[in-house]
Amino acid sequence: MSKSYSQLLRDIESGEIISIILIPNRREVIVELRNGERNLIPIFYNDQKILRIAEEYNIPLTVRDIRSEQQLANLLTGFGLTLIFVLSLSYLIRRSSKLLNNIQTFSGRSSQVKEDDIRKYTFDDVAGLNEESDELKEIVTFLNNPQKLIDLGAKTPKGILLVGPPGTGKTLLARAIAGEADVPFFSISASEFVQMFVGVGAGRVRDLFKSAKSKSPCIVFIDEIDSIGRQRGAGIGGGNDEREQTLNQLLTEMDGFEANNGVIVIAATNRPDVLDQALTRPGRFDRRIVISLPDRKSRHKILSVHARSKPLSDSVNLMDWASKTAGFSGADLQNLLNEAAIYAARNQKSSINNIELDYALEKARFGILSKPLSDSAKKRQIAYQVIGKTLVALLIPTNDKLEKISLFKSLGDMSGMTCFTPDEETLDSGLLTRSYIYSKIVIALGSRAAEIIVFGSNEVTQGSQRDLENVYFWANQMVTKFGFSDLGPIAFEADRDSIFLGKDILKSRKEYSQKTSKEIDIQIISIAKKAINHAIKLLSDKVPLMDLLVEELVVNETLESEYVINSLNSYLSRK
Repeated sequence: MSKSYSQLLRDIESGEIISIILIPNRREVIVELRNGERNLIPIFYNDQKILRIAEEYNIPLTVRDIRSEQQLANLLTGFGLTLIFVLSLSYLIRRSSKLLNNIQTFSGRSSQVKEDDIRKYTFDDVAGLNEESDELKEIVTFLNNPQKLIDLGAKTPKGILLVGPPGTGKTLLARAIAGEADVPFFSISASEFVQMFVGVGAGRVRDLFKSAKSKSPCIVFIDEIDSIGRQRGAGIGGGNDEREQTLNQLLTEMDGFEANNGVIVIAATNRPDVLDQALTRPGRFDRRIVISLPDRKSRHKILSVHARSKPLSDSVNLMDWASKTAGFSGADLQNLLNEAAIYAARNQKSSINNIELDYALEKARFGILSKPLSDSAKKRQIAYQVIGKTLVALLIPTNDKLEKISLFKSLGDMSGMTCFTPDEETLDSGLLTRSYIYSKIVIALGSRAAEIIVFGSNEVTQGSQRDLENVYFWANQMVTKFGFSDLGPIAFEADRDSIFLGKDILKSRKEYSQKTSKEIDIQIISIAKKAINHAIKLLSDKVPLMDLLVEELVVNETLESEYVINSLNSYLSRK
């Protein structure tokens, strides 16, 4: 029990206290009472009264010096703080050492893919790329017999740039060169060069070429080279120092002061337009090989290669499926057969037939399909949109082939689907005539034309929104790029560099006058109005046929192309 200072004095005078222990450093006294109790009581600094009254009443008083205890406590505290500081410093040193090791790992990581780690490919495995393979066979000849080129005074090719859409077989073709020549194959993605620390990417480039030169002749394959090969100093705020240093080191390694004999660099990209000019000049990438989407014969060969490991039914004709898959890349065709195999396994089938392939084709084109609306009125209106677009496509001159129509729709889409196979010759040549583009616009407006005829202009829906977006795109292309308008053969808008390069965004001013801009808008609107009137004219006398086909589509939800074509021919013959 704690006592006050005044109570302490009274207890001394009354004889209740038998001993006092004075602790000057703390300005405290410990008093012992007759009943055995001990209390700690604070006193004044340099309190002489306690000393006098204790002497006056003959109470034993002891002075305790605790300076040694305080020194020991201070020593222990200081030691503890020192220990904490040392442990913290040691932890930071270990973290820094680990960070430095990571940096060395980034720059010194080996990029070689051992021959045992990858399957060896040959040109026989590269289906559908015969011309490209023939172009690269002389590279194989050089790797096997470089003296033949040296005797003729020819220089060693430094680099080959493979350009093409994703999934067309660029990586496969590079591996086939290494497999045919039976030389070491170094493979790395360009994105692996660019790291968090400046200079690490350049170090990795040096290490890669150092390893490659030690095993010359060999092939170094850099995938997605546009990750580091984009134009330097472009964009808002300048470029990326780490990426540009990495590119500079790559330029030096390919054609700098030091010879690069025996190392052939093969790079792949689908964005050749963004590459730095210093990278694509002769002496670095001496050749550019464009790998386009496969044609029908090439698609048949690719399907045949991927079908080797899959049990196809005898009813499956791969040439027919090659015809249906215009615009598909090699990777798309591989995925088509894979999706068909998965669907067959899901249905407990032992082989793949046309039903599974048809399902896989629809999934590749439209994604996951959802069921039609349950509301019969809305369902009929969507059916009129689909039938109207289909009939316009059959009535207007076009080489695109109708496959099927359905009320099933892609997720997020409001209307059904009308499936066409693009014209093979148009797709392969890449040449679009004025009549072909105009036909696409008229077909896209078939849905809106059917709604206007059947329901009236006040009851049209937004279900043809995507078609209307396509109308604007193609009409704008006709006027501003292809010269297919009354404004004359002038391209008002050329292909620009990508916006991320920062050039277009700084050039907001158009290169033509405001008056010309208004004329362009007038021409685009004129084309769209002419196309919608054309579509209405084609459908206006075929309302009974539309009603018949709509009833069939609402009931069956899917109609085959043969039925629609035969119904149209029968209707036209009766008229």
